[in-house]
Amino acid sequence: MKLTLGFSPCPNDTFIFDALIHHKIDTEGLEFEVFYDDVETLNQKAFRGELDITKLSYHAFAYIANQYVLLDAGSALGYGVGPMLICKGDPEILHSRLKTQDSGLKIGIPGKYTTANFLLGLAFPEATNKVELVFSDIENAVLEGRVDVGLIIHENRFTYQDKGLKKIIDLGDYWEKQTGCAIPLGGIVANRNLPLDVQHKINRVLRKSVEFAFANPKSGLEFIRQHAQEMSEEVMYKHIELYVNKYSVDLGEEGRKAIKLLFDTALEKGIIPEIKYNIFLT
Repeated sequence: MKLTLGFSPCPNDTFIFDALIHHKIDTEGLEFEVFYDDVETLNQKAFRGELDITKLSYHAFAYIANQYVLLDAGSALGYGVGPMLICKGDPEILHSRLKTQDSGLKIGIPGKYTTANFLLGLAFPEATNKVELVFSDIENAVLEGRVDVGLIIHENRFTYQDKGLKKIIDLGDYWEKQTGCAIPLGGIVANRNLPLDVQHKINRVLRKSVEFAFANPKSGLEFIRQHAQEMSEEVMYKHIELYVNKYSVDLGEEGRKAIKLLFDTALEKGIIPEIKYNIFLT
């Protein structure tokens, strides 16, 4: 059975999926047609129902839980992994201005439906002057003055300081202090149109792929490097260590609790619509 699969070219995703798409594990008869896209493009493809299996932001998932179900394997949750607001100017002054409705600050975000933007809305509800950019262009947009503030994700948290940029706030840290929970960033979902036994098979195979990657961390090095946008090996593996953890093997009760809290908080704030479906694979 051949299935369409979408994930990002970032090291955490290529690390997770390497064994699966290169048949280093038993895929139980599943074959995959792979699409590599940034997370907001994957979110949009999911909205259109284009993929059988895809990585997407938890924020985006809230809008399409009727079409997709969340797998227990493959998620990115964790502590100290959240998106960050960065700037070129004085971080303290900009932090104060972001809380002011009339600040006029232009904020570069990696997509409307990213979990990063959801967290920005929680921390700074008045900050609404946003410009959507591809995540990898946000640092340069701040440096060139195209935006006043940048909301960075992925490997950019390792590179912004080297470019002379400064942190205003770590929104993952903000979430952790508010809730005590890990921050759910992105998950892997399967189309509900797939038979239930196929959904479970995908979850099993994906879990085996993550476990293989942990047991053989350098096995996918060339594949990871091929998609890693000229990152050094050190930065690639820092990235992986940050975003791939026990929740990537299995969400477990703790991971599910964090995701439910994220959605309950978003619903209470009017950021997402009511979810009428069981979001978890059963």
